[in-house]
Amino acid sequence: MGTNGEDERTFPTVPESQTDDDEAVMFPETGSAAPRSREGTDHAREGTVQTDADDASGDSCSPNTCSCGEKTANTSPQTENKRVATDGAGVANVDEMGELGDLEFTEPAEGVSQDVDNGAPDVRVGVPEGADLETPEYSIRAEMNDIETPDEKTWFMELDEAVIDEGRCIQCGTCVAACPSDSIGVGEDDLPKLVKMCTGCSLCWDFCPRGGMRYERQWKITGGDDNVKGAGDPITEFSAKVEDDWTDGAQDGGVVTGVLATLLEEGEIDGALIATESEEEAWKAESFLATTEEELIENAGTVYNQTLALGNLDLKQWEHKLPDKGWDELSLALVGTPCEIEGIRALQDFDWDYQAQNEGIRAVDYTISLMCTKNFNYYSLMGEQLEEKRDISPDEIGKMDVLNGKMMVYDHDGNMIVEEDVENFHDAALKGCDECADFTGFCSDITVGSVGSSDEYSSVIIRTEQGMQAWDLTEPKLDYHDLEDKSAVGKLQGWDKKKAFESLERPFDPDAPRFIDYTDHAENYGTALNPHDQAH
Repeated sequence: MGTNGEDERTFPTVPESQTDDDEAVMFPETGSAAPRSREGTDHAREGTVQTDADDASGDSCSPNTCSCGEKTANTSPQTENKRVATDGAGVANVDEMGELGDLEFTEPAEGVSQDVDNGAPDVRVGVPEGADLETPEYSIRAEMNDIETPDEKTWFMELDEAVIDEGRCIQCGTCVAACPSDSIGVGEDDLPKLVKMCTGCSLCWDFCPRGGMRYERQWKITGGDDNVKGAGDPITEFSAKVEDDWTDGAQDGGVVTGVLATLLEEGEIDGALIATESEEEAWKAESFLATTEEELIENAGTVYNQTLALGNLDLKQWEHKLPDKGWDELSLALVGTPCEIEGIRALQDFDWDYQAQNEGIRAVDYTISLMCTKNFNYYSLMGEQLEEKRDISPDEIGKMDVLNGKMMVYDHDGNMIVEEDVENFHDAALKGCDECADFTGFCSDITVGSVGSSDEYSSVIIRTEQGMQAWDLTEPKLDYHDLEDKSAVGKLQGWDKKKAFESLERPFDPDAPRFIDYTDHAENYGTALNPHDQAH
């Protein structure tokens, strides 16, 4: 440093000028276009002239030793188009002639951790004082519990608190399908569970038929103003059966299987999402995508527990069975209970991205609802009620039916081994079914059941033009006539509504908004607001 505090360093190994007229020291060109000074600096300017030796601040610079980085030498024919070296960023990795020499790199060590000051390789160094670098576990959630969440933001925790933990889940799978981050899966108890972080988007709550979705409003949106009375103001109604040998194993007249087989044969659909019996547990229903008539016939019949059908609309799991065409070109039929059809109809009303389930939701073009007063928890019905209380193993059962208020169970030879009031099995029923007033599936294209028709016939209600198209294609294969007993259907529908009105803690109002805020639901049902604030 000079006495005035200025830096008087010169380039190392660069010889002092031996030229006359203070000609600038220059590096010979090396054949490289790369500048010698650091990119972005302004210490080497070509073709500029500095006339004063001293700048305004009194700094003294010569062409050979410039500390300010702004002074450059005057140009001459010898210096034109040549890069000028001045002090500033400096140079490195060059010899005294400006040539870049051979570079040597140290090979990185393999198979060992970095040695930091000869200390243990797993010890962190340079950690700022007071910093905690340990990965937070549930402690961070405890801290977040102290933060009040806005009422309008609804999480899976609310759905868990108000529906699943309360035993009101009807296992339709709508919440699984609705989640835009694929955060909801199915647990070993066949109930929805959180499998990764919830984003608080509210969709699982909004579309749950026992939570945020006012299902009776969905009837009106789907079917019109008159679709809240009697049997749902259908287009037409029949008692029908398929005339074929395979119907012996079907439920009643085999109409559902007949319609689906026809739609496949006519190229109207590429597959049908139905229920199949589990290979591991007798009479346990699981979702299955049938893509052939043989598969449909093999799975004809009714299994009395839910499959969370809407949670199985991820078409990638069925990719090996589907034709090679774009997702947006696929067409499916969905057979389900009324609540499942309510769910798919509502999901299809909104052009949102439902992640893994999205293509499946969009692909469903035909919906068939099964008449339903209630469904059962598999383990309660087959394990507790039949096996433990009545000493009937699920393996002994060949067919089950709920008809005229009776639970009927047959063995593999067709002999009836149980005939009791269905109320005797009430403890095995899903609690949330009591709140349902939709016996005949108001939101479906076609409704099929046994009530209102004689043995071996199915009652068929056609509700939409889409359903009428499916019926017209299937009609040549059917033995059918006008619905035999409309009053029986209307009577059971009325009974179902009455039970729902007694069970619902909220008003039943087809004219109210489709979605119910969690705060409104909590006010009616007494569930906790912001349950995560209460260590849920």
